[in-house]
Amino acid sequence: MERTVRVPLEADARTAVRRLTLTGFRCYARLRLDLGAEPVVLTGPNGAGKTNLLEAVSFLTPGRGLRRARLAEVARQGGAASWAVAAEATSGGERVRVGTGWSGDGPDKRVVRMDGQPLKTMADLGRVLPVLWLTPAMDRLFVEGAGQRRRFMDRMVNALDPGHAERAAAYERAMRQRLALLKEGRRDAAWLAALEAVMAAQGVAVAAARCDWLARLAPLAAEGHGPFPGCGLALAGEIEAELAEGASALAVEDRFRDRLAANRGLDAAAGATTEGPHRGDLAAVHLGKDMPAHLASTGEQKALLIGLVLAQAKVVTRGVPPLLLLDEVAAHLDAPRRAALFDVLAAHPGQSWLTGTDAHLFAALAGRARFLTVADAAVCGEGVLPNQEDQSS
Repeated sequence: MERTVRVPLEADARTAVRRLTLTGFRCYARLRLDLGAEPVVLTGPNGAGKTNLLEAVSFLTPGRGLRRARLAEVARQGGAASWAVAAEATSGGERVRVGTGWSGDGPDKRVVRMDGQPLKTMADLGRVLPVLWLTPAMDRLFVEGAGQRRRFMDRMVNALDPGHAERAAAYERAMRQRLALLKEGRRDAAWLAALEAVMAAQGVAVAAARCDWLARLAPLAAEGHGPFPGCGLALAGEIEAELAEGASALAVEDRFRDRLAANRGLDAAAGATTEGPHRGDLAAVHLGKDMPAHLASTGEQKALLIGLVLAQAKVVTRGVPPLLLLDEVAAHLDAPRRAALFDVLAAHPGQSWLTGTDAHLFAALAGRARFLTVADAAVCGEGVLPNQEDQSS
């Protein structure tokens, strides 16, 4: 029988999940893990439930988690429609308790509590537990459409500025309402002007936050990290370009609002809003080869992506160090790159969670990480509650 290992919270002030409890989450009926602050390595066959654990941790931050799933999809099949994730964590040298979940009978909106109190905004959660992740689905970031890169970029921005997601959501709501009016042929000038004013204010704020993020990240990304090459970054977008050229936010906002009004006919005919931060993009260059990232090899693109995440972790660490969730990150790295990555993660002041099918790939982390084995939705290893329920039931 495995024993539960509890590490005193005061022993390490790093950002870390010290206890994770799942109820009705994906394949887990109920599970509790007691952990230290060191990296957590989850190994086991495909489909065992490793990524589900990373997804649970990703719900400790604002948004829809690393899979961007609807809340009903997260509930355990064959169980109750509801689910819950609870964690005791250390952040900024303090102990916090976070709980989130979905009741199963409400809207597609989860409830979040911190230290027993409901949170009014998700932004408060992001300030306490920033989380960054890298999944196999992101491996084609540089060759897929701009939408995936925008989501990647905005998630990075939100780790620095937790209010960013709310401003982006406000912009999207106003944009949808305006477009609906235009499609219906309802040209209520006052109503449209009010929506365009919201779009201009929130849209310029979104673009400004992206510009600020890039200014912080670009120097670190260009440096590279050992075997992970330097990456040159640039924003593509008319509003972002105006701000980068030194125009005041108020002036850019006024011009954007005027263009929205002038484009009403064009947008109605196109059935889409033809200008705004929702069309922005992130351009990347492999600096070592002076090559656009989308032309690099698959392995080089993976190395660039890891380097970006490591650079972002350094930027965020100037506030509260982020948790890092790295799904199947070691599978496509050679031994020198794996060793370099593990050295960075072991020294990072935020806890890392890694998954893989082959335990030997993580041998360089021996003595520096908590190793857990996952099989058939059951977890074995130090820190697992001895009398956890049968996860396969």
